Amino acid sequence: MRVLVVEDEEDLAEALRFGLVRADYATDIAFDLAEASQKLYATSYDLMVLDLNLPDGDGTDLCSAIRRGELAGETGADLRILMLTARDRLADRVRGLDEGADDYLVKPFAFPELLARVRALLRRDSGGASAVWTVGELTLDTARHEAYRGDRRLNLSPKEFSVLRYLMSRPGEVVSSEDLLEHVWDENADPFTNTVRVTLGTLRRKLGDRDGERLIETVVRQGYRLMEQPAESAS
Repeated sequence: MRVLVVEDEEDLAEALRFGLVRADYATDIAFDLAEASQKLYATSYDLMVLDLNLPDGDGTDLCSAIRRGELAGETGADLRILMLTARDRLADRVRGLDEGADDYLVKPFAFPELLARVRALLRRDSGGASAVWTVGELTLDTARHEAYRGDRRLNLSPKEFSVLRYLMSRPGEVVSSEDLLEHVWDENADPFTNTVRVTLGTLRRKLGDRDGERLIETVVRQGYRLMEQPAESAS
């Protein structure tokens, strides 16, 4: 999952990125509304952590513009927005939620709580209310960062875990390499490398083929699909 942090305090922004990356979220930073708008035009983010007091305006205005559909691409109704601000008045919290925020966290905050709120917001994409996701034989504990196929624990790298988490949020759907690159890697990723294919290859090996069957199916010229039941391997 890919996160945009909109925060003008550089030390805090970098600390948030560091913590989110350690939790296996691809994370970019914008330091003001103009930069945030540019990145939202260019990239389909899953979640935005949004400060309200920014050098060039009020973050609430950006939230409102997103919900009105004034930004290009897929950004809009599907983007989860977590407002992170020092404004602690009831009226500010009510306004933020009314303008389209999904959650509101007041500074100072504990990072484990922010991370739990991020997990809760992103679980909406999986259609579940639990930190533990299940698709067929696969189980993913997003809080403990553990993955299992049946009773066997999978020793996944952070990037493999992130790819599996994204695929499990869309079981049965075809997900393109471009979509994976946009949602699992950050803005520093080279779109011309074969990093997606290589990561899918190592993930498949760790999931373990069974009698020529795979849980991740290749759909020729379209992408990849996570199956609830193993499909015969075509590639």
